[in-house]
Amino acid sequence: MVGSKAAVRFAVAILLTATLTACSGGGGGGLFSSAADRTQNLETFTPEQIYQRGEYELAQNRTDDAAWYFSEVERLYPYSDWAKRALIMQAFSHHSGKNYEESRAAAQRYIDFYPTDEDAAYAQYLLALSYYDQIDEVGRDQGLTFQALQALRTVIEVYPDSEYATSAILKFDLAFDHLAAKEMEIGRYYLRRQHYTAAINRFRVVVEDFQTTTHTAEALHRLVEAYLSLGLVAEAQTAGAILGYNYRSSEWYDASYKLLTSRGLELKDSGNNWLSQIYRQSIKGQWL
Repeated sequence: MVGSKAAVRFAVAILLTATLTACSGGGGGGLFSSAADRTQNLETFTPEQIYQRGEYELAQNRTDDAAWYFSEVERLYPYSDWAKRALIMQAFSHHSGKNYEESRAAAQRYIDFYPTDEDAAYAQYLLALSYYDQIDEVGRDQGLTFQALQALRTVIEVYPDSEYATSAILKFDLAFDHLAAKEMEIGRYYLRRQHYTAAINRFRVVVEDFQTTTHTAEALHRLVEAYLSLGLVAEAQTAGAILGYNYRSSEWYDASYKLLTSRGLELKDSGNNWLSQIYRQSIKGQWL
């Protein structure tokens, strides 16, 4: 019985095998030509031989060729243990080559075919990475970020004891922070153009939905700026009060403190607005 542990975890062994093979003049086992030939009839080779050639191509950083050999194992020997190993390696090879859609398709197929296998967690992690590694600069559409968050959450919730859970949590937090950064960017854009209500809506999303990210302190300060510009003093004071309680050592608290006190205003909970509700709930523990 072939072990199902993904061979990517033994990259050093793969590289060593490939090096020894190359030194022996075998070109990936000695049964293949030195260059990948996709017209070659592979039916005369065993699944292990084709799989090893895939490893060899992967070690040479020829990810497309590696993925093709692994796919041939799956095609020619669909019900073998080698096919199962080859499928997870397809996902890994495609991901290494930045062919994210192909990687995602292979990973999803693995999850569908082998949902209880020990490498199902790794397949789900690769699927999540296929979204996460495409998250670009903040200015672009964040649909991929939402998809990454959903896939990472699946790793965390379905496979909490796997070796990928910790990494998934870290990446989830980073992707979550990325979404907050997007809201901040749009909010600043509106604020610079004096579209204060639109800016407030964006900063409010950060304060209410992304309060665990690194952007909350700035969002509160920007709310102080926007509300003061609209003459909504109570809201500005309350935003400053939350800043003072949670982020007193931050530059954003200092900026809000100077802005409010320069107008003779205190940083205190004032009025009955959505910020006052947050102040009462998070600082005073009053939920009603």
